[in-house]
Amino acid sequence: MAPRRRDTRPARVFDCEEWSGLGCDVLVTLLLPSVVILHLVASPYTKVEESFNIQAAHDILTYGVPTKDVSSYLRVHYDHFSFPGVVPRTFAGALVLATASKVGIALGVGGQSAVRGALGLFNGIALMFFRKTLAETFGRGTANWYALLQASQFHVMYYASRTLPNMLAFALTTVALAVLIPVTRTPRARAPTDLRKRYRLSVYLLALTAVVFRAEVAVLLGSVLLYHLYLRRSTLLLRYVVPAGVVGAAVGLLMTVSIDSLFWLQFPAWPELAGFYYNAIQGKSVAWGTSPWWYYFGNVVPRLLMNPLAWQLCIPVAVGMKATRQVSIDMLAPVLGFLAVYSVHPHKEWRFVVYVVPCLTAVAALGANWIWTRRAKSILYHFLSVVLVASMLGTFGASLGMLGLSRLNYPGAEALQRVHSLVEKPGSIVRMHSDTLSCMTGITRFLEDESPLSLVRWVHDKTEDPQKLLDPLFWNQFDYALAERPELVIGKWEIVDTVDGFAGVAFVRSYLTTTTTLTTDEEEEEHYDEGVQQEEIPPTGAFKEKKTNEPAAGRSLPKNLTRRVLDSRWWSKAESFLRKNVTRGYWVTIKMQPKIHILKKQA
Repeated sequence: MAPRRRDTRPARVFDCEEWSGLGCDVLVTLLLPSVVILHLVASPYTKVEESFNIQAAHDILTYGVPTKDVSSYLRVHYDHFSFPGVVPRTFAGALVLATASKVGIALGVGGQSAVRGALGLFNGIALMFFRKTLAETFGRGTANWYALLQASQFHVMYYASRTLPNMLAFALTTVALAVLIPVTRTPRARAPTDLRKRYRLSVYLLALTAVVFRAEVAVLLGSVLLYHLYLRRSTLLLRYVVPAGVVGAAVGLLMTVSIDSLFWLQFPAWPELAGFYYNAIQGKSVAWGTSPWWYYFGNVVPRLLMNPLAWQLCIPVAVGMKATRQVSIDMLAPVLGFLAVYSVHPHKEWRFVVYVVPCLTAVAALGANWIWTRRAKSILYHFLSVVLVASMLGTFGASLGMLGLSRLNYPGAEALQRVHSLVEKPGSIVRMHSDTLSCMTGITRFLEDESPLSLVRWVHDKTEDPQKLLDPLFWNQFDYALAERPELVIGKWEIVDTVDGFAGVAFVRSYLTTTTTLTTDEEEEEHYDEGVQQEEIPPTGAFKEKKTNEPAAGRSLPKNLTRRVLDSRWWSKAESFLRKNVTRGYWVTIKMQPKIHILKKQA
């Protein structure tokens, strides 16, 4: 009789029987894509750093992919020839999103929301897969803590549906790191077939992502390979991961060159290589700011994890306890190595390293579940469990608060919708000019097409040339204009409305107000690949100002949801009650300031 094999797996200290119900499991799993879609619905507009992919998806959906007269067709219809950006970007992601969004559009979803929804679901499903892998490896308790910690974070949930190149790469990197999680439970000396498959798939996805979408993923790939070579203590690993990496890079290169050579009208076109050369080799990215070497560790990671107990308590517990130490190190080491190497680059932004969040959150979930499953064993664990639950609720509340503030950062999109509501005459042709700030804060081709009156033909202009903007004849062609500075608009114009935008937070007591410098990440972020140069122009316009926010022609103009809440009577009563009976006069209020003026040409 053959001897029984010894079970080398660690004791299942990670599971929690109370969380093992199927209903709870399904609800927590669906929480991840649901929160992503919630952020999309609450804040449906986009900003300049997302513009390339959202405009490209619009053009593919609206004009299709030409098969003849390609050059003239693309130059006439596609936005990227009018606004090419500092460096080229790949059309691969936009092509996939445009194709996937057709289902949502067929169901009646708006084009922009359908495209963003497709990306949000891709990233949401990737996070669900990551959670599923954690459940199979460490138990449902850890997986459910992961889902709660991940869903309560602001950055990943808010940006998961936003068409940044980094978020196009995020789903692929998340899956690539997820398939390596079971490797942490495999004995060091073994290399089974399943292990080889996991290594191959992970390396293949990371290599393809680095070639097509984001070059910094190559650093993550190198960190993963070096650590797992050390982990296995064998160069045999190279025999099956190197071919996978070569194949992934080759497939990615074939994909991006074939797609982008068509859309950029040059061969060979490899946009990510051009971006890497411009930013890393030529060092042009430093023009958009630099940060100290510790910035990712001391600032970015705490902000991305958001819950302070995730990195101050849960991760130290997971690393400190013997039962969870090795698996925690196996997940932490590759992503921390990536952070350390990438910290050498002087220009730093959180989106460059967002790929590390799932692994860091998974280790925090290990620590949280360790504390939670022992809450009945000692007063300390019981206290820490209560604090964990309270911090989770607080983080969800803070995330929703940041969502409310962030949706105030799109005055350009709101101004465009208000202009659409002003035109009541069907069959007319309306010409409108949008200035730089309007275009940077929400105006897209999708929104330009979404006029409530389908019989109105809109002609939109986004001219930035200072010489043309100084020509009075240039302004004679327009009926409406969106302007940050109305005095620069030449001719006789009437300000029919003004759209406010977020300008910080004020701490108030009685009649004394102190303004803080608190801003959302969208305002403080600098983007090296979307620079816009502006030139000072002396005031030359003549305009008549109308009362701000007064409806024109008797029509009720749409308001931002956050503004409707803050201006409502019930909110005013609640604020008065709380200030009088709870906070003793202290209060936190949102500061708004005029951002975009809507001008109508006078007869």
